[in-house]
Amino acid sequence: MSVDHEGDVPPYLQIAALIRARIDSGELAPGKPVPSVAQIVGEYGVARTTAQKALWVLRDEGLVRMVKGWGTFVAER
Repeated sequence: MSVDHEGDVPPYLQIAALIRARIDSGELAPGKPVPSVAQIVGEYGVARTTAQKALWVLRDEGLVRMVKGWGTFVAER
């Protein structure tokens, strides 16, 4: 999977959609960690702030929970 850096949809929203699809499909189950900021940066070739914004979108949607010092996990439904 890749991010279209030239497209109309900002990269952080594209990444959020890709992770959301993994959650919806069950690939990322409740309680399991989602990719870290560093993993997102490495996989999609984006800045740390872009990766963080993608995770914030998912947090604001209630799909993930962030635990300081531990990481970001799929929220229980």
